[in-house]
Amino acid sequence: MRITFLGGAGEVTGSCYLIETGQIRFLIDCGMFQGGRGADHKNRAAINFDPESIDFVLLTHAHIDHSGLLPRLSVLGFRGRVYTTHATADLLSVMLKDSAYIQEKEAEWRNKDALRKKRQLDHDNAPLYTVAQAEALLKQIHSVDYDETVTPHASLRCRFRDAGHILGSAIIEVWVKTGGQQKKLVFSGDLGQPGHPIVRDPSFIEEADYLLLESTYGNRLHRSMQGTRDELVTVIQDTLTQKRGNIIVPAFTVGRTQDLLFLLADLQREGRLGPMDIYVDSPMALAATEITLKHHNLLDQETTEILDWFNQRSRNVQVHFVQEVEDSIKLNNTRHSAIIISASGMCDAGRIKYHLKYNLPRPECSILITGFQAAGTLGRRLVDGVKKVRIFGEEIPVRASIHTIGGLSAHADQRDLMNWLKGFKHPPRKTFVVHGEPSNAEILADVIRDQLHWKVSIPQRMESEQL
Repeated sequence: MRITFLGGAGEVTGSCYLIETGQIRFLIDCGMFQGGRGADHKNRAAINFDPESIDFVLLTHAHIDHSGLLPRLSVLGFRGRVYTTHATADLLSVMLKDSAYIQEKEAEWRNKDALRKKRQLDHDNAPLYTVAQAEALLKQIHSVDYDETVTPHASLRCRFRDAGHILGSAIIEVWVKTGGQQKKLVFSGDLGQPGHPIVRDPSFIEEADYLLLESTYGNRLHRSMQGTRDELVTVIQDTLTQKRGNIIVPAFTVGRTQDLLFLLADLQREGRLGPMDIYVDSPMALAATEITLKHHNLLDQETTEILDWFNQRSRNVQVHFVQEVEDSIKLNNTRHSAIIISASGMCDAGRIKYHLKYNLPRPECSILITGFQAAGTLGRRLVDGVKKVRIFGEEIPVRASIHTIGGLSAHADQRDLMNWLKGFKHPPRKTFVVHGEPSNAEILADVIRDQLHWKVSIPQRMESEQL
């Protein structure tokens, strides 16, 4: 059996792993690369194997850096099933179409810009896939229950366990029969923080022959949730009450947006925040929130209590889901006292870029960074303290306050990752540290070696290993 690290190795985005035995070829995830000028080229070149030869895909969760190239895989010839949880399947029906829509619009903008500058149209300006092609891929989704044993092939069975990252996210256990032996592979997907809003805590896994472990925050510890709540209250009161500005929050439409809504409602319930006007400006945010509420059985107890309170006293927290483009444009005229949550979470696409364009130059405004910002993204440049950014070809000064609220991350930090690893009864034969920037992965690998004495490897993209 051989594994090839097609993406999510030596970097955070583009998660995709190819497993080959003498009988089957399958993928774990098929994610889009995000961040930097090279991302588009990498996405167009990512499927450098025969898609028709792939028997099936096992998908950990709906985030685009794990699922975003599935429609392209299908367009290029993949005809098998994509196995994932019910909640992930529901989210994909929104997220993949939204991804395609954004690509179509940005391709349209690039082509118009080329015509305006009298440049020749570039084939690479075409979207990776269209909305229609995203919809076609959805017919290949096969959804399953958590903890259900699934048999995609006679030589393989698998099980999806709750990863506690976002709604529907999964750790995948895979048992493969090859060469007269059975080997167990475990793919952590993205592991969540214990005690994080909305979702349940990650499931513990007891055994694996080979483990792929994410390392997004493998080099650090998050601020405590109490410290995060305190910081959030300070920023909101200072910006809305003292400086009379707006708060702009780049947030992933699935997961982070719902986390923020529930957290803000809870702070209001505690009397720590006054009445708020919150604008959720993302075409798919309403659908994603409705899907979250639909899967009520997956919510943790605290979230259920907050939801019950909100349904009775929602007048103090006004949440406006902005759907139409015209209504989004009107928000540009809102000069103060608004909390605007918009996608994308790394600021590289979608409506958030307009809100940054109009609010970054204003010192009375604040930008709340609530999630991981990959190297090369606009969000990462803001976190790194740049004084100017380019948005839609225009140079924009950065005068607004930039606040990184790290405790809201949906990813486990180093302590959480190590605690999860300690749930294994025996060390895996080998642990591959993936889905992390090189320094983060290296630090986590060293901690695992020092504390657990496990055999650890940090694979690079396109590297293969015999298992």
